[in-house]
Amino acid sequence: MKKYIEKLHFITHDIEQHSHIEQAQIACEAGAKWIQYRCLSKADDELLADINAIANICDDWGATLIVTNHIHLKGKADIQGFHMEDMDADFIALRKQVGDEYTLGGSSNTFENLIRLSREGADYAGFGPFKATTTKPNNSPLLGVQGYAAAMQNLKQQGIDFPILAVGGVTLQDVDPLIATGIYGIAASSAINQSEDMYQAYKDFYHHLV
Repeated sequence: MKKYIEKLHFITHDIEQHSHIEQAQIACEAGAKWIQYRCLSKADDELLADINAIANICDDWGATLIVTNHIHLKGKADIQGFHMEDMDADFIALRKQVGDEYTLGGSSNTFENLIRLSREGADYAGFGPFKATTTKPNNSPLLGVQGYAAAMQNLKQQGIDFPILAVGGVTLQDVDPLIATGIYGIAASSAINQSEDMYQAYKDFYHHLV
């Protein structure tokens, strides 16, 4: 079952300026159609309190809610899908666990793993890191624009049509050259939620992609 995948994925994080709920609210007010809730610091009851509040916001604004990891919360809140950060995760087993109705995304830092995700039932892949970022520690080699260009060319040569999103330190100035490589979209966090004006920062990203 082919899923709708938005071109701009906004990812919430633990930051001092705004709670996860506030981040989702501001992003949706600015036009967000895809919220990825990424919180690895809370117990299940706190996670569900956040997720239920964000789900209500997403319902109000017509946005898709994706939860990072925490697949055990399936069915406990109005979640449309999950993004799994474990690059060794068995997506065949994960797809059986969540069923076809849920969107299932994965993280990748190699071309070979992109191929595996596309074959094992992932709906999209966050591919990175593009460049250095403090949002999510990652010791993998930085891809840069040329890394995405090479990956997209290889996918095309193999006849693989699979949504790839650039992730990791992407700023507004990076969007146009990245999209020119043929990638599907962008996943962004700190460039938006740690800006002086989060609302405007989201709108600026959005207008470059839609």
